[in-house]
Amino acid sequence: MGKVGFGELAFWLVAGRRPSPGETRVFEAVLVALADHGFTPTAIAARVTYASAPEALQGALAAGLLGGGSRFLGVTEDVGRFLSAYIGQINKYPEMDAEWDEIATRAVSETKRIPGLGHPVHKVQDPRTPVLIRIAEEEGLRGPHLRLFEAIGRVHPAILGKTLPLNGAGVCGAALADLGLPVEMLRGFALLARAAGLLGHLAEERRTNLGLEIYRTVDRNAVYREETPWPPSSR
Repeated sequence: MGKVGFGELAFWLVAGRRPSPGETRVFEAVLVALADHGFTPTAIAARVTYASAPEALQGALAAGLLGGGSRFLGVTEDVGRFLSAYIGQINKYPEMDAEWDEIATRAVSETKRIPGLGHPVHKVQDPRTPVLIRIAEEEGLRGPHLRLFEAIGRVHPAILGKTLPLNGAGVCGAALADLGLPVEMLRGFALLARAAGLLGHLAEERRTNLGLEIYRTVDRNAVYREETPWPPSSR
C-alpha cells in the first residue's frame, strides 16, 4: 500500500507480473475509457434495482455488471479474440501499413460482422480511439493487435461499401491484447472499469431518484398488445 496504484495492482493480479510504467499508463487509460457510457441498459438496470432495494447496494451494482454482454462491454473481449485469431497466423509481423492492410482485407472479407466497427453515437470518429492509439504509441506499445485493428479501419470501406468508426471499446480490446493480457479475461477488465461508473450512477441515484422516474415512465407509457398464445393451437 502506498507503493502500487489500483490499476497497476489489477494488472499484476491477472498477469502475474508487475507492469512497466508504460504498460500501467496504457492499462489505466483503457479503464478510464470504459468506465462510463451514460444511460446504457446496464446503468439503467443498476439504477432501477437500487430504486427497488436501496438497502442492497451490492445487488444494484451486480445487476449492472450482469448486463455486460455482446452489445455492451463484451465488445472489448470480442475484438481481442477476433484480432488474436489472425495475429496467431502470422509468422513475422509486418512493418509496413500496406502489409497489415492485406491481412485486414482478408479478415474483413472472411467475416460477416467485424467486432469493434461502428458506434451508436459517434458516427464519424469515436474520440477515445485516437487518444488510446496515441498513448500506446508514446509508450512503445502500439503492437500487432492495434496495428491490425487500425488496418481494418482503413480497408473496410472498400469491402463493406460503408465507412464505420473504430469504436473505443474495440480499441481497448486491441490495446489490452497488445499488453499480453489473456483475451479470455478482457471482458473482466471492462467490468472492472464499469464497476466504477456504476458506482457513480448509484451515488447520483441516491440524490435524484431517477430510477423511480424510469420506472414510472415505462409503466405509464407501455402499451399492452395481446399476443398469440404459446404454443399456438394446432387447430
